Amino acid sequence: MPADRLPARGTPRGVAVLMTCHNRRERTLAAIASVYAQTGLPAGTRCTVHLVDAGSADGTADAVRAAFPATDVLTVGADVHWGTGTRIAATRADPAAHVLWLNDDVVLDPGALTALLDTAAPLDRPAVAVGAMRSGDGTRTTYSGYRLAPARHRPPALRRIEPDPGNAQPCDTCNGNAVLVTAAARRILGDLDPAFPHRLGDHDYGLRARRAGIPLLLAPGHVGTCDDNTHALAGTSAEPGLDVRTALKRLASVREQPPAPWWRYCRRHLGPWAPLVFCSPYVKTALRRRPGAWPQHPTAPLRADP
Repeated sequence: MPADRLPARGTPRGVAVLMTCHNRRERTLAAIASVYAQTGLPAGTRCTVHLVDAGSADGTADAVRAAFPATDVLTVGADVHWGTGTRIAATRADPAAHVLWLNDDVVLDPGALTALLDTAAPLDRPAVAVGAMRSGDGTRTTYSGYRLAPARHRPPALRRIEPDPGNAQPCDTCNGNAVLVTAAARRILGDLDPAFPHRLGDHDYGLRARRAGIPLLLAPGHVGTCDDNTHALAGTSAEPGLDVRTALKRLASVREQPPAPWWRYCRRHLGPWAPLVFCSPYVKTALRRRPGAWPQHPTAPLRADP
């Protein structure tokens, strides 16, 4: 995205909302409705929605076109996942726009986009603004920004940040449920790395922003509602009763921990700890599933299917 495509300083800029969906018609409609219901935006701000429908069989694409005719809808194959779909949506957006990654199961608060724009201000600088999500019952944070916690004798860990009601907070990476990337940051970092077709692209993007010296800021409070899928174990490697081979096959699928993207992420961000961290999920899964293994509480994948 060349620099001469960026608007002049002070000119109101558009925000391109990038979404991917698959067979979640009602949730997708609710998410898009929450975009068009945003309030308090700066005068002249134009918001466009670019939805990549990954082969939904429940009529999602037609329902969106009927309910929101201004939405740009592209239908692709069911083998397209969140990372790839978000990249496709980005190619259909104005290259000079700020972009908002938005999961199709997020319902934004009315002032969410304004809060993210305020967090990233001044908007002519490179910045990434992260929006934290609350659970549907309002009792807890489900997705947010993270701080990197280095340690001398163990791999670095990511610690989730609780949003402060009144202040933005610096973070090192993020979940990609609702993330605003300014046009200037996008010019430097590009869009999501195609090496990550589904998971890890958001964490990778945040860590690359950190490495490039681009501020990554968690907006004050929560900006929307999005339940996690901690207990949705059916069909995953954590489903009870699986044999080792089936569990490892599911773990290595694109929906969970496919080896090639996982190795790229580890090698890029974990330094000398990369080989150990790379092997860890596969070894743990095999040990949990071996005959006679001590029962352990299963862990669901880090990201649900978009």
